[in-house]
Amino acid sequence: MNKEEKRSHSAKGPFLPLLAALMGCVFLLTGCHGSKGLDAFAIPESFDAGREHEITFWAKNDTNKTQTAIYEQAIADFQELYPNIRVNLRLYTDYGKIYNDVITNIATNTTPNVCITYPDHIATYLTGVNQVVPLEGLFDDDRYGLGGSEVRFDAPSREEIIPRFLEECAFGGHYYAIPYMRSTESCYINKTYVEKLGYELPDALTWDFVWEVSEAAMAMDDEGNYLVNGQDVMIPFIYKSTDNMMIQQIRQKGAGYSTEEGEILLFSDDTKELLETIAAHTRTGAFSTFKISSYPANFLNAGQCIFAIDSTAGATWMGSDAPLIDISADKLVEFETEVMAIPQFDTSNPQMISQGPSVCVFNKEDSQEVLASWLFAQYLLTNKVQIAYAETEGYVPVTSRAQDSPEYQEYLSSSGKDNALHYEVKIKATKLLLENVDHTFVTPVFNGSASLRDAAGQLIEETVKSIRRSQTVDDAYFEKLYSDMASRHHLDQLEQQGSSKEGKSDLGPLPVSAVLLLSALAGAWALMLAYIFFDRAKKKEC
Repeated sequence: MNKEEKRSHSAKGPFLPLLAALMGCVFLLTGCHGSKGLDAFAIPESFDAGREHEITFWAKNDTNKTQTAIYEQAIADFQELYPNIRVNLRLYTDYGKIYNDVITNIATNTTPNVCITYPDHIATYLTGVNQVVPLEGLFDDDRYGLGGSEVRFDAPSREEIIPRFLEECAFGGHYYAIPYMRSTESCYINKTYVEKLGYELPDALTWDFVWEVSEAAMAMDDEGNYLVNGQDVMIPFIYKSTDNMMIQQIRQKGAGYSTEEGEILLFSDDTKELLETIAAHTRTGAFSTFKISSYPANFLNAGQCIFAIDSTAGATWMGSDAPLIDISADKLVEFETEVMAIPQFDTSNPQMISQGPSVCVFNKEDSQEVLASWLFAQYLLTNKVQIAYAETEGYVPVTSRAQDSPEYQEYLSSSGKDNALHYEVKIKATKLLLENVDHTFVTPVFNGSASLRDAAGQLIEETVKSIRRSQTVDDAYFEKLYSDMASRHHLDQLEQQGSSKEGKSDLGPLPVSAVLLLSALAGAWALMLAYIFFDRAKKKEC
């Protein structure tokens, strides 16, 4: 080897391993956006109980230790029945983080086995070929299906899953999930302050009533304190989930949101009219949102809010006697709490959103591993798990078997017995959903529907921010807002027919980690090209 060869070899030596590593990263990343995916899952003839299986379960809770304990107990009980299946629990505090992690892991086929999620999210997971297992075949399998002969626990039959809840898990011609828990939104009301303002709660809330009372609550004394509470802080109406607020108002108005095929109808004059009303009440200080002002329960419990709209699954934070109060005792104000359905435009035809987690099963190369995952997912529908978890918040079980059980009926009938398990506000919120299941709805599911939901809420958030910043909110403002939201959430790129039905690889906005990796790879390729040109130039000099 001559001097020039040695110098060339010395320069390439440390570079080649780096190049190989970078190429490996490229192949891993492109696997997410163009790989052939997995073979379709086929149910094995039998479950191999002699083999060891290790599966992962990604779940969400709100730092509620009782919920965590229920998950852990469910896993322990399941593993007693199936000692060859080990279940590893990974907890998240946010569904969005689960969503981002799943998308990132699709690239390397390292998705969880079982995941608590939402249909909008699953629609995006489906852009990875055969990543999520269609469940209808497993539902009806005589041996391992719902209530199957080879299942080692007392599983509910398909008919015992509340039909409306099960249908929420069907899209694209398949069932891609099973419901786990269901909730809706409710309005938690400081009834004491409503009556102090000279009003009486109606049998059903209307938007006009809520806005009127909220504006009345803005009256102040000469010292700048609000007359209704004697404090210098009062936000009469706070909404936790603005995406739900917009979606439900649109539904109640009979206006457009989207079609089943994925056509976007959100950016309309009807939506603008709703936003103008919200802007008007934000301008007076009568309305705000969770993202802007903080958690509505904290304001409600401090006597600084009259109408707090949140999920029925947040009931244990609401009210003077709430088990999970987040404010100090000296800030707490005593008041009578009422729980009512969300405001309506037409009380004769109430519309409220159905929400709550579902469970999907991810496909793997080993069909035995998938079957083990399905058995665990199915175990989450047993009465022991369903009833225990439903009692932690204002959830309702998703099976008629659990709902009709003596144990659950006893729980409901003991409302107000104590301020823990039988906390009155929580059970009122639960009953609200049980009595209104037929009035609930879900939005169309397609690849991009999660982004559309985000945009719906962002329309409200941006409008409220602009008012608080004293910006002009007029027709030109809304025209620009619509354009910005469509671009930011990639809604202007969505194909109307829904790419998930055609198996196209559009995963929507990439997670931050993927963006950073792509940027690093781009830089690495630039360095490689620079090196090649430099190397060639050196050789020409020789």
